[in-house]
Formats: sequence, C-alpha cells, structure tokens
Amino acid sequence: MDSQTSQPSPASPSPHTFQVDLRGLVDLLSHHLYSSPKVYLRELLQNAVDAITARRAEQPDAPATVRLHAEDGTLHVEDSGIGLTESDVHSLLATIGRSSKRDDGLESARSDFLGQFGIGLLACFVVAERIRVVSRSARTPDAAPVEWTAADDGSYTVRTLPHSARPEPGTTVHLVARAGAGEWLSAERVRSLARDFGALLPYDVRVGDEPIADLPAPWDRSYPSPATRRVALARHCHDLFGFTPLDSIDLDVPLAGIRGVAYVLPSAVSPAQRASHRVHLKGMLLTERAEQLLPDWAFFVRCVLDTDSLRPTASRESLYEDETLAAVREALGERIRSWLTGLAAGDPERLAAFLSVHHLGVKSLARHDPEMLRTMLPWLPFETTDGRLSLEEFAQRHPVVHFTRTVEEYRQVAPIASAQGVGVVNGGYTYDSELVEALPSVRPGTVVSELDADTVTAHLDGVDPAEELALAPFLAAARARLDPLGCDVVLRAFHPLSVPALHLDDRAARHEQARADAEEQADDLWAGILGSLRGSAPRARLVLNHLNPLIRRISSLDEPDLIGTATESLYGQALLMAQRPLRPADSALLNRAFIGLLEWATHTDPGKDDRR
Repeated sequence: MDSQTSQPSPASPSPHTFQVDLRGLVDLLSHHLYSSPKVYLRELLQNAVDAITARRAEQPDAPATVRLHAEDGTLHVEDSGIGLTESDVHSLLATIGRSSKRDDGLESARSDFLGQFGIGLLACFVVAERIRVVSRSARTPDAAPVEWTAADDGSYTVRTLPHSARPEPGTTVHLVARAGAGEWLSAERVRSLARDFGALLPYDVRVGDEPIADLPAPWDRSYPSPATRRVALARHCHDLFGFTPLDSIDLDVPLAGIRGVAYVLPSAVSPAQRASHRVHLKGMLLTERAEQLLPDWAFFVRCVLDTDSLRPTASRESLYEDETLAAVREALGERIRSWLTGLAAGDPERLAAFLSVHHLGVKSLARHDPEMLRTMLPWLPFETTDGRLSLEEFAQRHPVVHFTRTVEEYRQVAPIASAQGVGVVNGGYTYDSELVEALPSVRPGTVVSELDADTVTAHLDGVDPAEELALAPFLAAARARLDPLGCDVVLRAFHPLSVPALHLDDRAARHEQARADAEEQADDLWAGILGSLRGSAPRARLVLNHLNPLIRRISSLDEPDLIGTATESLYGQALLMAQRPLRPADSALLNRAFIGLLEWATHTDPGKDDRR
C-alpha cells in the first residue's frame, strides 16, 4: 500500500451575484450615457413602437396605436403592442440589460426594432420616482393582465389583475415624476418631445387627441411643381434648423435604406466647424447632432434623413462608426457631388450664387477629385493680378500661370507683376496653391510656375551699365546700410513709376533671416548649433526703381549719412506696402529713419542763424 495519504482538494468558491445600486445606475445614465433627461420619452416611444412591430410580425392586422396622456406630474403611455406575461415581466422588466428582442425567436428579426441594447425603462427613472406597468400578452390571450410596479430604490412588486383591468393586448406605462422633474412630464413638454422624436414614426401616435406623426416626410411628398417643392422644403429647413437654404439636395440611397434631404447653408462657415445633422432610425429621431454622417468637405450643408441600416451607439444618441456608416458617408458625398455637377451643366446662375458663398468647400473637394476640379474649373474664383477670375479664364490669358504660396508674397509682387504683364494667382488662401499646382493634370499643356523673388527680378528691366556704374558709390552706401538687416540693394527700371522701391524675398530667405536673428540672440552653444544650419538661400532684396523721380534725386546725393537714412526710409516704406509683419529691428529702423529725416529737414546753417 502506498504510504502517502491523499490531500483533500480545495473547495470550489461559491458563485456570487452582482448587486446593483439602481440609484447609482440612474445617476450614471443621466450624467454620462444620456445627454438630457428628455430621452426618457424616446425610450417610452421606442418600447411602444417595438411592441407593435413584434405583434404585427405575428398578427399583421393588429392595431398600431400609441397614446400619451400627461397631467399633474404623471404620464401614461399606452400601446397596442405584443404585451407581456407574468414570466416576461420577471425576466425582462426586472433584469437590467435584458431585451425582449433576444427572446422568442426574434433575434433574427432585430433589425425591425428600434431598441437594440435592452436598457428599457431604466431611462424613465431619470425623471420618475415610480414606474407602473400594466400589460396583457397578445401571444397568450388567456393569460391575465400583469402589473409591475418599481421604485427608484431598486424594489419592485408584481401581481396579476382581473381581465377587466386590461381587456385588450398591449401595455400601459404610468410614470410619477420625481422631485424637481415635474416639468419633464408636463403636457406641453411631452407634446413637444413626442413631436420631435416621433414625427416620422409609421404608426398612429397621439398626445391626447393630437396626432404626432407627420407623414409622408416632406422630401417624399408629391408637389404640383418643382418650385412648390423647393418652397416647401425651404420652410421645413427653417422650422428644423432656423435658416432658409440656398438650395436642397435629395439624399436617396435605396441600398442603404436612406431617404432624406441636405440643405445648403445660406452663409459661409468655417471648415473646422463640425456640422450637426438630424438622423431618424426607422422613423424615430436618433440624434440631431450627428457629426460623422458626411465627408469633411461637405461642411456647407445640414442634413435630415431617415435610415434603417445604420447602427446606433448604446445611448442611441449617435451613430456607430463601422463599415456601413463609411459606405453611407461615401454615397451621400456622391449625391452632393452629383448635385454640383448638375448645377455646372444646367444652372450656372444658381452655381455662381452657391460658389460666391461656399467656394471653399468645393475647393476642398476638388483638390482630391480631378473630375470635380475639371467640372468646376470655369467657375471656382481665385484672386489674380487680372482680378477675380476662374483658373480656366486666367490660363487662357497667360501662357504661364505664376502663383505665390502666401498672401504676403502676392502682395509684394502683384502691383509690379501686373505692370510688367506677368499674371500671378494668389495661392495663399486655403487650398488655392494645391489647386493651381493640379491644373496641368486636368488642363494638359498648362504651364504652372511658383513665382519667387528671382523670377520677379528677372522680369524687371535692367539699367544701362554706364548709368549704374555712375551710381556705384550711392549703391555701395545703400547696401552697407541694409546689410545688417540681411537685405541687398539692386537697381532696376520698372512700372508703375509711382513705386519707388520694391521689397522682395521668398520663404527660403525668410527662414534664413529668422535663423540668423535667432543666432544673434542665442548663447554660445545654441548659436553654434544655429550657425551649423546656415543656408545658402538668397537674401531679401530692395529693388530701387530707376524710373522713379524720387530715386533719381536720392541717387544724386553725395552725403553717406543722408543716403543711408533715405535708404532705410525706402526699405521701411516697401515693407509697409507689402503689408509684411515688422520685426523689432524693422520697427527700430523705421523710427530711426523718421527721426533722421526730420533732423535733415530742420537742419540749418549756423552762419545764417548769426545773421538773424
């Protein structure tokens, strides 16, 4: 016999059941899951509609009615739906997270229901201290009506009632408001919420005797003419969103079960502003703040639509980001794109009115969509030296389409380039430089070139070498004065004659100047690092106009200090004309030049003073 004795195995731990603090759960729902207590009414309507849907799946001719009655801090919601038995009440109403849509073979048909998460009546505790449910099952006609009464402390009672208490199948929910929440159960508030949530529900929903549903939806109704339809949709937009749209766009995606309309905003908005859209799920308002419904470029529209394919999140106040939503987003974007193409082909006046407000959104789309760029090319406006033109018209006028990448660069060169016959597009605005660079891809043969300081200088007329040689002392004094500022001085002849001097630089020159300024102010270690980054970029230049009378007078001066002061003044004036931001050194130069000019202007000969 084995001398070793066997050791008893450790006892298996006993399972325990989670204990739920209902008050704590209700607080969690009201402060974190739901955005507002108003969702309680949506949950009640949703349960009623789902109960009717379940009954009609078995009894197609069953009545489909929902009645709401609000009075003195109480609310009664009655439906003609599938109803509950006593066992249903225990397993469904008293079990948090349980949904009837998972039972009785209905799992395969869950897409017909609004509710998908089984939170049920819990949302009602956000506004009610007591809930009473009286229900009679349509599946078990002989079963007695059952009453379920629950309090917000987590306790509930269940009892059967005589058949006379509920002669017909269906369910009635009675709510009693909690302290401070009576306003949410007032007749006026209930009517407003029911109309907001249930306007597109397919059943007979009434608050008192007032119908709530407004079917068919405005975009599905028949109208005598397109103009009448446009007016009706504009009124609908004003009622929903508070603005009268420029136009409306039908959003019909049958494969995704989507019907609705997009309204074009009448004023420009920032691309960074997140658009909010109204989404109904099988007729029930899901959210009025859906942000991910459309592509980012379509920020100029607000949508309202009904869908039966998109998935709601647990709170049923937003959409679940999945492949279906991504496909719907692309399909809706295509509808808006087709609308733009249709305007370009058949209604140029409306397109022009739209682009005058929302060209930024179309440019955002066109930079990623060559076909849209090709379609919009004759219409999209750009700032150019020839005025506000489309790229198509500008390219027809100029063999080379020059452009700048910043507004500052454009302001520097626009007056001079225009006088020299050089066409320039201001690419400094959002998306503009990208679209100009994409121009050859949709307009073969077009030459596009970025305009820099060297290109501008090359288009200016040179000065006779003999004349420039005669002005060498003047130019040397001017260069010496501006050299500490990282600026060269050149002499050219150009129009208009009224411009005495032109300040030219490019991004590379500005970066090099910023590096040099930082190196001057840095300690030895950091200055050494910045010094190692020194670039070979050309410096900024002050181009003096030899045709300008003032420049001719200044160039005849022989006093070096006066030449320097005049050069600093020309430099400062050229910066101001280009609307460039001034560095501290530039501001100091302007002040110094101004004082210097005043001193020269008020300078007198001491001998003349003695003779007074």
